[in-house]
Amino acid sequence: QVQLVESGGGSVQAGGSLRLSCARYGYDYSIYCMGWFRQAPGKEREGVAVIDTTGRTSYADSVKGRFTISQDSAKNTLFLQMNSLKPEDTAMYYCAADPQLPGCTPYFRFTDFHLRGRGTQVTVSS
Repeated sequence: QVQLVESGGGSVQAGGSLRLSCARYGYDYSIYCMGWFRQAPGKEREGVAVIDTTGRTSYADSVKGRFTISQDSAKNTLFLQMNSLKPEDTAMYYCAADPQLPGCTPYFRFTDFHLRGRGTQVTVSS
């Protein structure tokens, strides 16, 4: 069964750090684009960061300079290092992957991605 499983969420104080992971299981085909999305209560889901098969990354303006997306050498696990966290970063964080999007940016919709995880909660207190 194909799965994306997120982990690493939790509760931190503002200014703290968290590292999210997303492990991919059961999908042996190459992936072109992987990314992180988030959805805060009462808000639409938004793209946070993406990385393509060449390692090129792209970030939403709200997280540039604070978050770093990366993947392991086997490209089966995706990471999101989140530093200098703010209360407005509080959200459910989801990972997604797709083999053939026409581009790799955080401005695609979560539902455009073929593979989607179920999320991990991040809560940042002031």
